[in-house]
Amino acid sequence: MCFCAADGTPGRKRYYRGGMPGVVQSVAERLCRNVERVLVGKRAIVELAVVSLLCEGHVLIEDVPGIGKTTLARSLAQSIGGTFRRLQCTPDLLPSDVTGVSVFDQRSSEFSFRQGPIFANVLLADEINRATPRTQSAVLEAMQEAQVSVDGVTRPLPRPFVVLATQNPVELEGTFPLPEAQLDRFLVRLSLGYPSEADEEAMVARGVGVGAIALEPVVSCEEVLDAIMQAARVRVHEDVRHYLVQVTRATRIDADVRLGASPRATLALHRATQAWAAIQGREFVLPDDVKRLAVPVLAHRLIASLEARLRGRDAAAIVQAILDSVVVPVAP
Repeated sequence: MCFCAADGTPGRKRYYRGGMPGVVQSVAERLCRNVERVLVGKRAIVELAVVSLLCEGHVLIEDVPGIGKTTLARSLAQSIGGTFRRLQCTPDLLPSDVTGVSVFDQRSSEFSFRQGPIFANVLLADEINRATPRTQSAVLEAMQEAQVSVDGVTRPLPRPFVVLATQNPVELEGTFPLPEAQLDRFLVRLSLGYPSEADEEAMVARGVGVGAIALEPVVSCEEVLDAIMQAARVRVHEDVRHYLVQVTRATRIDADVRLGASPRATLALHRATQAWAAIQGREFVLPDDVKRLAVPVLAHRLIASLEARLRGRDAAAIVQAILDSVVVPVAP
C-alpha cells in the first residue's frame, strides 16, 4: 500500500491503493435508491443500515413514533427479495413465540418443529424493550450465532440474517431496558430524527405512507451474500488497524465511562469500516472511515458514569472526544 498527496486536512494524508471491483458499491447503491423511494431525505441513515446488512450485523433504531423506523426495516427487506417478519413485542410475548415450538403430530406420533418469525432474512422486532427479559434473551443466540436452539436441537437461520429492532426513548412506562449483553450485539444504533421541511413536503407530494409504494426487489440474497464476501476482503493497513484498536481501548480507561467497549465492539467497528469503504468504492480503509462510524458503532455499548450524565455528557459525546484525542495515523 502506498500513500498519495494530502487530502486537505493539515498533517493528514490519505491511504491509497488502486480501485476495487464495483460489486459492493453497485449493490449498495441499488439498495439505497430503492429504500429512499419511501424514506425521504435519510441517505446517511440508509447507508448505515446497508453497512449493517453487509456485515450481517443488527440495527437498533431508537426514535419517537411515526419517524419511519418500521418503514426502513420493511423497505430494506423488500429490496433484497428476502423473507421479512415483523414481531410486535409485548409483555406477554413468550420465547417460543419468537423461536418456534415443537408440536406433537398424532398421525406420525412424532414432534414436528414449527418455525417462529425469527427464521427470516430480516426480522423487525418492533418496540423490543416492551418484551420481558426472558423473551429478549431468546434472540441473543440468534443475533450472535445466526442459529437457535429449541428442545436441544440447534437450527441455523437463513442468510443473510439481520435483526432491526426499534424502541421509543420517550415512553418508558411498561418497558424493560435492554441489558448490556444485548446492546453489545447490535452493530449500530441509529436515530432517524424528524425530516427537514423540504423533505417533509416531498414526502407529502409523493404520497409516501402505509401501502403507498410497493417496493420491488433490486438485488437478490445471493448478490447480498457475494457483496458480504467482497466487503470482508477490503484491506485495513496496520496503521489504521492500530488506530481503530486505540479508539476502542480508550473507552475503557476514560474517566467518564463506567463500562467501555468490548473486544466484540472492536471487531464490529473493523467490519463496519470495511463495508463502508467498499460502499464508497474503495478497497482500503481510511482513518476517516473509523471516525465516521465510531459513534454509531460504539456509543450504545458504553455506560457513562453518573458524574458524566449529571454534567449532560452522554456516550456519543465521550466517543467523539476520544476521536479528537487519539492521534490519527499519518503516512511517513
